[in-house]
Amino acid sequence: MEFPAASALRGNFPWLGLLLADFLLTLWIPPTTAQFAIVSTSAVEGQDVILHLRNTPPNVRGFIWFRGEELNYHNFIGSRPWYSSEYLTGPQYSGREEINLEGSLTIRNVTVKDQDIYFVVAVLPNSQRDIEFGWLRVYRE
Repeated sequence: MEFPAASALRGNFPWLGLLLADFLLTLWIPPTTAQFAIVSTSAVEGQDVILHLRNTPPNVRGFIWFRGEELNYHNFIGSRPWYSSEYLTGPQYSGREEINLEGSLTIRNVTVKDQDIYFVVAVLPNSQRDIEFGWLRVYRE
């Protein structure tokens, strides 16, 4: 006994293979637009680390950095507008962090306690936001 739909699939249907190939290619080939992201970084304890940003959106108005799994005040490191060298700091600011003009975060003399997930919010025009995350892994020598 054969599967009821098997007889319907017999015959010459060359477009079926093309349709399947097209479907699989759309799943496997990533889009050509590059996505804003934090470059995840590994470091040895005592080093200075920069959490670089990749594909920063155009017309960014500023950056807000968080450490930890939630974007709330308790995890707030600091924020910096694009037009100023001054920035606000929060509870996760230890004095070793610096938000650079291009938005990356420098952490001086990292410790194992700095290992965590980091979030950055790119503040865009018209109150829009782009939120991305990355990992910092710190190893002992």
